[in-house]
Amino acid sequence: MLSLAVFRILGVLLAMFSTTLIPPLMIAWMNRDGGTPAFVAAFLTTIVLGAVLWALCRNQKQELRVRDGFLIVVLFWTVLAVFGTLPLLLSPFPELGLVDSLFESMSGLTTTGATVLSGLDQLPPSILYYRQQLQWLGGMGIIVLAVAVMPMLGIGGMQLYRAETPGPMKDSKLTPRITETAKALWFIYLGLTVSCAIAYWLAGMTVFDAVGHAFSTVAIGGFSTHDQSLGFFSNPAILIVAMAFMLISAVNFALHFTVFKNKSLKTYLADTEVRVFFAFVFVVSAIAVLTLMASESYPSVAETLLHGAFQVVSIGTTTGFTTTGYHWWPSFLPIMLIIMSAVGGCAGSTAGGMKVMRLVLLYKQGKREISQLIHPSALITVKLGNKPVPDHVINAVWGFFALYILSYVGLSIAVTATGVDLVTAFSAVTACLNNLGPGLGQVAENYASLNDAAKLVLTAAMLLGRLEIFTLLVLLTPAFWRS
Repeated sequence: MLSLAVFRILGVLLAMFSTTLIPPLMIAWMNRDGGTPAFVAAFLTTIVLGAVLWALCRNQKQELRVRDGFLIVVLFWTVLAVFGTLPLLLSPFPELGLVDSLFESMSGLTTTGATVLSGLDQLPPSILYYRQQLQWLGGMGIIVLAVAVMPMLGIGGMQLYRAETPGPMKDSKLTPRITETAKALWFIYLGLTVSCAIAYWLAGMTVFDAVGHAFSTVAIGGFSTHDQSLGFFSNPAILIVAMAFMLISAVNFALHFTVFKNKSLKTYLADTEVRVFFAFVFVVSAIAVLTLMASESYPSVAETLLHGAFQVVSIGTTTGFTTTGYHWWPSFLPIMLIIMSAVGGCAGSTAGGMKVMRLVLLYKQGKREISQLIHPSALITVKLGNKPVPDHVINAVWGFFALYILSYVGLSIAVTATGVDLVTAFSAVTACLNNLGPGLGQVAENYASLNDAAKLVLTAAMLLGRLEIFTLLVLLTPAFWRS
């Protein structure tokens, strides 16, 4: 039986989300760009429904169960994406239908960066800002923000935090109280965003572009205010700033907190996942740059180094920014990069993909299985940082990997069944499931040419990837709904 406290929390969270419509509303009003009525209608609809849900269930203050946490997370992301469509659907520019608006909204909130829009340079400033802000809100997960204010609701928030926070090592807390943990994560997130915006501004962006791109960079989203993405600026300094903050944001935020608390950068070097992540990015960058040099794809060595490294970092962290695109790169490079996005960043970061931590554990488990064949009686443990990893964590990683592959194959077949060609279908599913954005074939630039059925399948893929499969699929099991 569903707890009415779930709907009470949903009402509060919807009311909170309505307040995020105020900044783009103010931008629309100041610029007189025609978006004011759309944002006013969206704000009133969202806050009224949120208030009604809260009022009807305001006396339900029982402690949330674990399954309630999963249900709130999935409901909220779904409902939030639906309400996030309102400004896009109601605004006269761009003229988007319901499916396209939902696709764009889900892409923003899940920090995927896939878009159905073109002509961004001519869109109203309020819509451009709104898209960037959606990614920023989705980056760390608005549920974590809600956990920070759970004492106001009289309901414990650990269940929400465990359901929302990505990665296999979910139970670790940064501080003794979960609310303090959520606040710590958001202070780090906000601090990185402000630093990134200032760096972009100093590198040559306008204040509007600097704030907008800081939102999507730290969120590892990839939305831009220009059709050419960061290639619009033709500025090496901006690309270097972007690379630095994409890499920082792809590292576990809990690790950032530990470094800040201990005031020692050695913590990064001691972390296995971080070392593997940076080594992986370096190796793929070297392969890409050498291949581009051999094919003389760029006129100079400096441009080859810059564009090659930038595109690898952007795809490897699942951000999805582009300069000149990567779909036209020679030989195996486009396929290598799109597959690289499946790895993604570190657990506990804003990056998508399977996460480096899971790949490390899969590799170590594979080594253990091989050793076990040679020495059947030996007791071999999987260790991470000289600490044994519990078998239940290994089993969870194997389970995630199996579900990831099955989801990938199933979604790819579904998109192909709508009439999309194989290259486009498989790359689009890869890009959406890994929250990357740009794909190959028809979706190298944007997703506007796809049919509505394919867009709906890919919208589900974005949500599945953002919630890391388990959180969403657990709702489909009969055991979840038994009282």
